[in-house]
Amino acid sequence: MNIVLGASGQVGSAIVQFLSEKKVKVKAVVRNPEKADLFEKKGVEVAIADYYDLQALQNAVKDGEQIFVITPDTTTSNDILGDTKKILENYRKAIQNSGIKTIFGLSSGGAQYEKHERNTGNLLMSNMLEHEFISLSVNQVFIRPSYFYSNWLLSLDMVKEKGILPSFFPADLKFYMNSPIDVARFIADKMVEGAKKSELIELVGPEKYSANDVAAALSENLGRKVTVQEIPRENWERTMNEMGFTEDVSKNFIKMTEVVADGIASLEGDAPVSLGTSLSEYIRENIKS
Repeated sequence: MNIVLGASGQVGSAIVQFLSEKKVKVKAVVRNPEKADLFEKKGVEVAIADYYDLQALQNAVKDGEQIFVITPDTTTSNDILGDTKKILENYRKAIQNSGIKTIFGLSSGGAQYEKHERNTGNLLMSNMLEHEFISLSVNQVFIRPSYFYSNWLLSLDMVKEKGILPSFFPADLKFYMNSPIDVARFIADKMVEGAKKSELIELVGPEKYSANDVAAALSENLGRKVTVQEIPRENWERTMNEMGFTEDVSKNFIKMTEVVADGIASLEGDAPVSLGTSLSEYIRENIKS
């Protein structure tokens, strides 16, 4: 049995879908009972578990052999690193008392930096994920994708209404990006294949892109001119707060963004896996004019 935590998220839900299509046994673990129907209608087994509830987690994962884990994604936490620590500890305790033999973890590019080296904000959550299960004698496969194309679509309403693409990054800064669906498919394939050893896998897209490239792809597909509007650093926190993020979440998001904007979120290895979906393909498939 393959257990997928965070099954209602964009990557988790796609992993469940891909495994289900391959007729592989999979259980989707969700925190919100209202989301269970989405999977049950497709014949997928579902478990309800709040990740702060160790007993519920233990019940959800007890019959698994492989598990996909992910750090929490929230805009409302007042201590996102502290909350991450509590949740990861519960993951570990639940897994160590189960039959799970392999952990597949969704990490992030730049996760190699320890807090004493540089405060990388949200990237520290991925660093914590990669180190939480060291005491367990199970295979551990951590996937580090680059920046998701989908992050740009959070501003799609503004793009459609005003032709403006806001960016925390310099408009011409090029860096690797990935399709989250490509990442999910890669992880699902790895789960089907099984892991014979622990490993760290870095993922990149077919090439590096900039905010200007994103604007150009949006212009092409929306049939209107789209220009990048760089958000000055002194306005980052205010912008995040206006988007509904708490002060703590804003602070950690900003630290992560600085790492990318300063070109420090480099690859750790020298042989990343390149996934195929281009920026223009992703934009074309995921927006409606």
